[in-house]
Amino acid sequence: MIRLFVAINFNPDTYSRLLALQDELRSRSQRGNFTLPENLHLTLAFIGDVSLKKIDKIKAILETVTFEPFDVSIERLGTFSRGTLWWAGLRKDESLMLLQHEVEHKLALCGLEMDERKYSPHVTLGREVVTDVAPWEIEPFGETVSKVDLMKSERVGGRLTYTAIYSKESEESK
Repeated sequence: MIRLFVAINFNPDTYSRLLALQDELRSRSQRGNFTLPENLHLTLAFIGDVSLKKIDKIKAILETVTFEPFDVSIERLGTFSRGTLWWAGLRKDESLMLLQHEVEHKLALCGLEMDERKYSPHVTLGREVVTDVAPWEIEPFGETVSKVDLMKSERVGGRLTYTAIYSKESEESK
């Protein structure tokens, strides 16, 4: 079995800005389980545990996904789970939402169980965060997305590690 998800990984500038937000949150908190820097990403669809035999089928499904490069904007901080899970939220841009829907829909058509919750585009910065501050205003930032990645999630040396095992580029990037 292998644990998989489909994600957007960020360019170095966006990644650095996310790290700066996470560092500021950490400095304003008493404690928390902060996402490892190398694991910051935007999940489009969580697939979960699947047999190794299904990897080629999932890659084939992702190959049928079509999209043009589009811009994403990270524009706010927020919390879930009674304020203990902190995230950086993305604008619900039409291109992003259509891509997410297409990926999830095509995976579901092939019998994979998808999350039934309404999609809320965000990057998890930390879990079990204990802080006295409320989410604060941030200067929006972002990038142009031209590929999505099929990611493997595994424990390596006790650390949660995400590795891209397949990438699907936008139509224009080919």
